[in-house]
Amino acid sequence: MNLVDSSGWLEYLVEGPNASFFASALENTDDLIVSVINMYEVFKKITRERSEDSAWQVVGLMNQAYVVQIDTVLALEAARLSIDVHLPMADSLILTTARRHQAVLWTQDAHFSGLDGVRFIAKQSK
Repeated sequence: MNLVDSSGWLEYLVEGPNASFFASALENTDDLIVSVINMYEVFKKITRERSEDSAWQVVGLMNQAYVVQIDTVLALEAARLSIDVHLPMADSLILTTARRHQAVLWTQDAHFSGLDGVRFIAKQSK
């Protein structure tokens, strides 16, 4: 299973320099999970930078994967993880979601660099 962080979704959608790194995970929707946190972040960014119609189209793509909701147990596990590895709230929820589903987290967000279960690539300039 794979979970692609918001930074990876956005990189792929704009065909940025690291888009190919995320392509295999994003294009295999049978093995892809999406955190509702990622939906929030991607929807917000695309609405701001393009349009809400464009953002809804991306939400449609994201819904092709298995969407994971946040429940109490996941929230509390994420809080522990946040304390242990010093991640911000959203990032700890995303990583906890990936770990709960035995998924690899694909990202270019430096907060995740070096953590178990993470495939990280440094963000490149266009």
